Amino acid sequence: MDRLMRCKLAAATLAVFSLASAPASAQDVGSYLDGYRPAMNKAARALWEYAEVGYKETRSSKLLADELRRHGFKVEMGVAGMPTAFVARYSARAGGPVIAVLAEYDALPGLSQQATPTKQARAGIDAGHGCGHNLFGAGSVGAAIAVSQWLQKTGTPGEIRVYGSPAEEGGSGKVYMVRDGLYQDVDLALHWHPSDRNSASIGTSLANISAKFNFHGLSAHAAAMPERGRSALDAVEAMDGMVNMLREHIPQSTRIHYVITDGGKAPNVVPDYAQVYYYVRDKDPDVVRRVFERVKLAAQGAAIGTETRYDVEITGGVYNLLPNQTLGRAMHEQLATTGGVSWSAEDTRFATALRQSIGIDATKVHAPEDIEPFAEDKLTGGSTDVSDVSWAVPTAGLGTATWVPGTPGHSWASAATSGTDIGDQGMYLAALVLARTAIKLYTTPQLVSDAKAEFQRRRGNDFVYKPMLGERPPALNYRD
Repeated sequence: MDRLMRCKLAAATLAVFSLASAPASAQDVGSYLDGYRPAMNKAARALWEYAEVGYKETRSSKLLADELRRHGFKVEMGVAGMPTAFVARYSARAGGPVIAVLAEYDALPGLSQQATPTKQARAGIDAGHGCGHNLFGAGSVGAAIAVSQWLQKTGTPGEIRVYGSPAEEGGSGKVYMVRDGLYQDVDLALHWHPSDRNSASIGTSLANISAKFNFHGLSAHAAAMPERGRSALDAVEAMDGMVNMLREHIPQSTRIHYVITDGGKAPNVVPDYAQVYYYVRDKDPDVVRRVFERVKLAAQGAAIGTETRYDVEITGGVYNLLPNQTLGRAMHEQLATTGGVSWSAEDTRFATALRQSIGIDATKVHAPEDIEPFAEDKLTGGSTDVSDVSWAVPTAGLGTATWVPGTPGHSWASAATSGTDIGDQGMYLAALVLARTAIKLYTTPQLVSDAKAEFQRRRGNDFVYKPMLGERPPALNYRD
């Protein structure tokens, strides 16, 4: 049988499955996702293989958008000025709440890794899914498709949407979608994230501004005519020195990170160009703005002192998460009812080998089947552009054990596990909880009303959204 015939047969089989086994109840969603699971796993593995970085996720976004189209969603590509962003809509009956499910699919540069329990880069590939966004994207799409089938089968009024969100890792893709009003008619938003544990606790995150500082000097022979040169690298180092002294005089909750992305090419040539890439974070967006202005002053001083010029490009900026207890508890209820992740003997062997590779003591970490108790007011150490969505619409999310417990995110180990059955199992759990939470919301109007009332109370009547990244267009080349 040739490849074209096999593809047609697979598509026909999937179409028959979708119609014949569409879920008629929240309980049936699990049965539907069991049947859809191979397609979801295949999509996740394809995204893992692509490993496309922010705003370069051409194949990844197309794969997910095409999958949604095949299941009756109307897909709009290239929204908010981002070629790899999309909004997919499905409604079987008018009326009812509009629920958004968020999907991400960008990889991280420098985390190339095979699906092995030891560190082994993939040949010819630089990036890797160290944050598991391949699972995030495929799992969210799977959940939305299951909900769409339920809406069709039951005739329940409401709309399910998928927001295909590129460049979460520093590119702030969702911010542009919020800024362009793409969430204005959404009632609720649900999301999830790969993790080393199962939890639907609520809390906040760190707001941030990320920016690239470019310094321009004069090149010259570093030995023969050093007096003719004005080193852009000197300016970068001077800026970094001042920012490091600044750390003593900022709030303890503030974080500043930087990497020198370009410092010249040869020691005997005075660099006429150099670049340093900065993040400023704090749980308070206003503190981030104030500290970032002081970082800019350090750049200005460095340019003056080295007789160079500088410019700055804000590449990303996000708020802190606005929690919603009503939605969080509803999601935790579904997670607790569904249960955690169960590994096979092969999964356990992989986990044991990986733990040995990175030095994790298995007796000191939780098990993949554990569900963390619901907690409030947790502060994560990271940042996410989901935060801006949470200030536009009531939002809740969960994490599931797609990684070996104890594994740090943004590491080769998490990139490896994101391409294995362990990752697939955590993704399936997330898709199931998302779908069941959405169905609970469609069938419980009071829950929707309570979530909206809490959202308005927490946000405040005087809140005015001002994007942390200003009015700039999407930084489509920030990974170049």
